[in-house]
Amino acid sequence: MMSLGCANAQDEDQTLVRVPAPKAGKAVATFAAGCFWASQEAMSELKGVEQVIAGYSGGNMPNPSYADVCTERTGHAEAVQVYYDPKVITYEQLLTAFFNAHDPTTLNRQGPDEGTSYRSAIFYRTPAEKETIQKVIKEVNASKHYKNPVVTQVAPYTAFYGGEAYHQGYYREHMDRGYIRTVSMPKVIKMRAAVPELLKPEFKK
Repeated sequence: MMSLGCANAQDEDQTLVRVPAPKAGKAVATFAAGCFWASQEAMSELKGVEQVIAGYSGGNMPNPSYADVCTERTGHAEAVQVYYDPKVITYEQLLTAFFNAHDPTTLNRQGPDEGTSYRSAIFYRTPAEKETIQKVIKEVNASKHYKNPVVTQVAPYTAFYGGEAYHQGYYREHMDRGYIRTVSMPKVIKMRAAVPELLKPEFKK
């Protein structure tokens, strides 16, 4: 099903952005939490996060376009690649923010967006990351913060493809648009309220 976000954008910059390797001493994480416009903004507001790229992960087609992913036939989820300083913010803290930045209990759906491309997913790179993910999921479920259990997919990382240039920073550039105000913004506000200690100074109240 096409989401409210999968609109015709033929006049926008369709160039797929380059995905860099992490710099020395830095780390990278890949998450999917529904529409990547909100996810990119939420993750970029965290201390220690230096760059967040909106793109696609978890599918079976190399270098997919937004139009390809919106067909729900490539297997990809809208995802974000988070480049961060592990000396400032830990992987576990990123996970805590991730679980507060969307609803991880709705299968293949986030609000009005429905389909596997909007699934909640975490793509781990090491056994240690997988263990941390499982630990945090148990804690989230035990906390009863959500009425239903977490259904987030936990899968090994295989590839991440950068999305089109116009998706990068879309949230901040289009805050007047209905979708951003009614779907994306509540996710970001929810995360800010849940983890104020993890925010960069400019995003704290």
